[in-house]
Amino acid sequence: MNKYKKLASNTLIFAIGTFGSKILVILLSRLYAKHINAYDSGIKDNLETIALFLQPIFTFALQEYLIRFGLDRNYDKKKVFSTSACMTIAGMIALIIIVPGLRFIPILNFISGYSLMLAIYVCTSSLRMLCAQFVRSRDLVKLYAVDGIIATLTLLIFSFIFIAGMKMGVKGFLLSVILSDLLSVLFLYFSANLGVFFSVREFSVSLAGKMMKFALPLIPTIVMWTVTSMSDKLFLTNMRSSRVELGLSATGIYGYANRIPNLVSMVSTIFFQAWNMSAITENESADRGKFYQSVYSAYEAMLFIAAAGLIMICKPITNFLVPDDNFSEYGIVYIYTPILIVAAIFMALNQFLGGIYSATKHTQNSFWTSLTACVANLILNWAMIPVIGIHGAAIATVMSYYLCFWARIIDARYYIPFKFEASRSLINTGLVIAMSIIVIKAPPMWMMWNVLIFAIVTVYNFKPMLATVKKVLKK
Repeated sequence: MNKYKKLASNTLIFAIGTFGSKILVILLSRLYAKHINAYDSGIKDNLETIALFLQPIFTFALQEYLIRFGLDRNYDKKKVFSTSACMTIAGMIALIIIVPGLRFIPILNFISGYSLMLAIYVCTSSLRMLCAQFVRSRDLVKLYAVDGIIATLTLLIFSFIFIAGMKMGVKGFLLSVILSDLLSVLFLYFSANLGVFFSVREFSVSLAGKMMKFALPLIPTIVMWTVTSMSDKLFLTNMRSSRVELGLSATGIYGYANRIPNLVSMVSTIFFQAWNMSAITENESADRGKFYQSVYSAYEAMLFIAAAGLIMICKPITNFLVPDDNFSEYGIVYIYTPILIVAAIFMALNQFLGGIYSATKHTQNSFWTSLTACVANLILNWAMIPVIGIHGAAIATVMSYYLCFWARIIDARYYIPFKFEASRSLINTGLVIAMSIIVIKAPPMWMMWNVLIFAIVTVYNFKPMLATVKKVLKK
């Protein structure tokens, strides 16, 4: 199987296993909006974000080093899994000790009443990541996909029980995720026979050192991406303004505005799961530059087409996913969505380019480019949120991601040179921003204008996608 077919095959498997499950998760937004008010939704979103912040720190960037070393044929898989598991367990013990004290930090006071459940939430999520990433590293992609479906179905069931049925609100959400992740761990452990690969005696100090050397630059990188996301919500929660309404309710609205952009993230995650494996295994190939060029061109085209389509229909979709029947404040969610969809495009492209750093083991460059985005985001949030509120957070996000994108597209191609059409990227960006402004301002016949621009984006990006599809189909 050629490298294009291998990438396409893995992407299809991940799509089958992930698309349906991710759609169900997004549809859960409707359930949350009906049963959790904007204030408590702000707490929920902040807890999710702080969990994403804590996980890479206490698992030592598990998601990065496990797939990298697990796919490398030079390392014994039993040693890789055993060493990773011991490191993860040690990190979880430290996390359980530290998390309860976080509620005493003023800007994290939303943790009060949830600290124990938050610690368990991160632990079960980390154990699931450990099992799932190792299953991927063994090339058991079908099993990995099946687990995604099962985990989502159990999350859906538990959410109906604890949130819709028992009216447990935020605690019901945390409990649903904890139980879903726990069942996923058990499923993967027994289905993939992971017990065969785990032994404390197989823990390798030298391998742990190599993993840590690889992962250390990535820990602050992942943390900074989380800070970039988390700072939006913390600024919205804690800042005060005489011009705009801020606080936990604004954070809750901002969280729901990210639901449709998550569809773009979903598409990019499906692809990246397959792409990351190809990038690592094809790192030594002679024609990797051409491979990257073809894949990147098609990926960029796909993202812009998908984003333009979502911007075009974001108002009706948002009104469906986040109904304002019970809480009228949700009626304005859709106006913040388009800019966040644009941000999701560049987050996905940054993720792709970050794969170059992982494949070539230049992870320190991932750190510096992420730092650029993080600093820019903090400054822009501080300057714009008190003036234009939620729109300030959205604009700060897209500008910081865009800055990181240009830093990476210039820097990453030093390590794997491939052709990049800057003019095409700029034109695409201008078109989706124009669509976003049209949705926000809603001029006469705004839908007609967006349909027209969507058609232009589709036609303009069809050729790069078709060229790569032909390579996939070529025998």
